[in-house]
Amino acid sequence: MRYELDPVRVRKILGNKKQFIMGDMAIAYGGLLAGVGFFGGYPITPASEVAEGMARMLPRAGGTFIQMEDEIASMAAIIGAAWSGTKTMTATSGPGFSLMMENYGYAIMTETPCVIANVQRTGPSTGQPTQGAQGDMLQTRWGSHGDMMAIALCPSTVQECLDMTIEAFNLSEKYRHPVVLLADGEVGHLREKVVIPDVDEMELIERIEATVDKDKFIPYSESQTNPGSKVPDFPTFGSGYRSYVTGLTHNDMGFPATDKQPDHERLINRLVSKITDDREKLTDVEEIELEDAEIVFVTYGASARPAESAVRMARAKGIKAGMLRLKLVWPFPEKAIYELSKKVSKIIVPEMSLGQMVHPVREFAAKDCEVIVAPKVGGVMHLPVELLAYLEEGSQ
Repeated sequence: MRYELDPVRVRKILGNKKQFIMGDMAIAYGGLLAGVGFFGGYPITPASEVAEGMARMLPRAGGTFIQMEDEIASMAAIIGAAWSGTKTMTATSGPGFSLMMENYGYAIMTETPCVIANVQRTGPSTGQPTQGAQGDMLQTRWGSHGDMMAIALCPSTVQECLDMTIEAFNLSEKYRHPVVLLADGEVGHLREKVVIPDVDEMELIERIEATVDKDKFIPYSESQTNPGSKVPDFPTFGSGYRSYVTGLTHNDMGFPATDKQPDHERLINRLVSKITDDREKLTDVEEIELEDAEIVFVTYGASARPAESAVRMARAKGIKAGMLRLKLVWPFPEKAIYELSKKVSKIIVPEMSLGQMVHPVREFAAKDCEVIVAPKVGGVMHLPVELLAYLEEGSQ
């Protein structure tokens, strides 16, 4: 069954245009505004409030909320519901995200649009259930076996939790790909003012429905509705198309071709390149005090907040510090990092982990630019003075 939400009704359910809410609830708001019709999830701290908000509001808006038996089933449910033509979503945290990895890969292979909100917590294993962290950054990119590409956004404010959830749905529909919102426990449980957009203030990308002859099998390696695009049309279940959906290697007609090397190569190259071809278009970064910077932070998520304060403190001491904040972390902004690294002597990557995103930063930085990590674990954010110490030491 396909669920289509009435945007005017949704807007009334959300209430006042300006509110003071936590990041998790802003994620739920963003999903509703984007038009999610089905949410399947399992409660897990510090992401539970996303599901709780959806449980209260989504049925009132005309959609369906189901609490599944675990995160494996949750991911499977939103994939199945997406094939009915509905926008779908789930929310989880570290251990649950690990359980979702097999079906995450399945969604990539079957080109199923859906959104996963991952409000990260410490690990490995159960770790500190209520404490924030940034330990799932590389898992999002490399957690599924095989060759794949990820699309992931990383909010630093409660307003961005709302806005980036909407953007996650837009990217998911545009590329027929699962998109991950990589929040963290700090931002998820932070309360800030948000401004809720009205219906006419949003730009939503809707699914491209197939328009070709339903009596013919057609190659879906390229779109028939939008010629030249590597994103195929979506043959929604129940619309009359003959659809074969499989996680196996499949040929251009969609049928299994597990022993055909050319078919596999063609398929995987298309699944990856439909995203990487647009790497520069997808690059989304925020530049702070970079005009004359000599030493900079490259940061993201909650870590960007104390990092920005440290930059201001360093500037007051005469240190030419700056900051580049990654808003869309995957596909990685290779060119932006390389161009920055040619202008500065040192890049410091603050992370609520022992170091994850420091690795792609180091990979794409110029060879004569030093790249180091500023790690902190245990569910506690960096203090601005701690990060200032890195700038002071690096500027000597």
